[in-house]
Amino acid sequence: MVLAAGLALPTCVLLLAAPPAASAQKNVPQERILEGKVINKDGDPIGGAVVYLEDLRSSGIKTYIADDDGHFRFGNLSRVNDYQLWAESNGVRSRSREISSFDNSNKFYITLKVNVSKPVSLDGPTVNGAGELP
Repeated sequence: MVLAAGLALPTCVLLLAAPPAASAQKNVPQERILEGKVINKDGDPIGGAVVYLEDLRSSGIKTYIADDDGHFRFGNLSRVNDYQLWAESNGVRSRSREISSFDNSNKFYITLKVNVSKPVSLDGPTVNGAGELP
């Protein structure tokens, strides 16, 4: 009887040790990614717009300058933090959008609309008139 109890104990230990290893693989966090586009009121992309991503837990802010097609991307977002997102161009700010920690998505695509009439040039200011400076 002592021998039977001695054999049963290691079997129980092995069975108890297996489930935590299996559940640990399921708990591997996946990267959350936020991508999107900044557009003007006519739906044209705004290259050079500054996109802001605020971590609402730490109040830290990351920025991204939209490419010529208005695209932006933020990676490695925490699943337990909420975020607020907005864009600015020519001193005009888009409406803020939020990403909740309760949202189970791993990928987000958000379009931010900035009410400016034309895309901002990355080459600098445009001279109106004959093209010559006085």
